[in-house]
Amino acid sequence: MKVGFIGLGVMGSAMARHLAQAGHTVSVYNRSPQKARDWATAGHGVVVLDVKLAAKSAEMVFLCVGRDDDVRALVPQILPEMSAGGIIIDHTTTSAVLARDMADLAEVSERHFLDAPVSGGQAGAEAGQLTVMCGGAQSAYDRAEPVIRAFAKAVRRMGGPGAGQLTKMVNQIAIAGVVQGLAEAMHFTKRAGLDPSEVLAAISQGAAQSWQMDNRWITMSESRFDFGFAVDLMRKDLGLVLDEAAANGAKLDVTRLVDSYYAEVQALGGARWDTSSLVARLERP
Repeated sequence: MKVGFIGLGVMGSAMARHLAQAGHTVSVYNRSPQKARDWATAGHGVVVLDVKLAAKSAEMVFLCVGRDDDVRALVPQILPEMSAGGIIIDHTTTSAVLARDMADLAEVSERHFLDAPVSGGQAGAEAGQLTVMCGGAQSAYDRAEPVIRAFAKAVRRMGGPGAGQLTKMVNQIAIAGVVQGLAEAMHFTKRAGLDPSEVLAAISQGAAQSWQMDNRWITMSESRFDFGFAVDLMRKDLGLVLDEAAANGAKLDVTRLVDSYYAEVQALGGARWDTSSLVARLERP
């Protein structure tokens, strides 16, 4: 299939690579041309210097950019260039309002827009093991799902436009609470004079087990945060969550509190630290 891919960050570069390895013809665009050239040097696909060229005659165009404004600026440029009935698949974490607006815009052009945020982080992208939550028309999803499988272990349509983004918000709500609990557990472990490795061995096979415990407990114990999903990005996502909650009446007391804790981590200089750095605010003098 002829596809375009826009946004070659730590997630997008791996996702685009998996699409190329699956046999698709991939044209990529990135705001920083050097990243795109580096990607192509590895033999993955074709680099273009304009988003319109990435979308030219494409059956599907994948987006993995930063924020609502980025998507809102790109989609009107992309739609007219795509093949008839083409599908934009947006892996950016955005507001549900943005997703609905872009789906309406695509429909006017007789094309399609799927909001398809992901979970699994850089490691999941590299391994082709992401979880993808989709919103949009069933017919578009049915065509896109086999292609998305190139970099995903799980893909599910959650409903109409915006439903994928709403599901990603649920994901971030759950993660925020788990990571704060883990941070407090680590803080308590150290204050109690326990060996973090022994504690992990004792509790990680029971009800306390989580992905965060399996993958972040040891690095938290060592105060290593220079990797993973950045605090800045988590705050962006939680901002979307809290805006949506204000609109739908959901009471998210813990989420709001954890967001304020991440603001404290930013003030400590941890804007690019992994989200597990919540423990750092507990351990400061």
